[in-house]
Amino acid sequence: MNDAVNLPHVLAEVEAVFARYEHALVHNDVQVLDALFWHADAVVRYGVGENLVGIEAIRAFRRARPAAGLMRTLDRTLITTYGQDFATAMTEFRREGSASVGRQSQTWVRFAEGWKVVAAHVSVIPA
Repeated sequence: MNDAVNLPHVLAEVEAVFARYEHALVHNDVQVLDALFWHADAVVRYGVGENLVGIEAIRAFRRARPAAGLMRTLDRTLITTYGQDFATAMTEFRREGSASVGRQSQTWVRFAEGWKVVAAHVSVIPA
């Protein structure tokens, strides 16, 4: 299995889809964000103030979320791929004017239609 960790072509794919997700997030592109999440009842997104289970709960959250103040700076991003079809993405982030550090983790799986987030977690701690 160690030979299959961070295969260069798979890592490049996940880095690209992670960058696409980040761009959609800070620009509140709800359509792209929805497309990048697994459309299933088993998808999970635990946020700073919400526990969302199932794609419909995640969609409702995205529609209701304010579109202002989404810009952020990423730090210590670590993407790791395992084989051809599984990856994790971990990052820290800061928003201008905030004394907190955010943390984001995502689990990505390659399906027939492409890479999808199957589980995500966002939390904030004091800097």
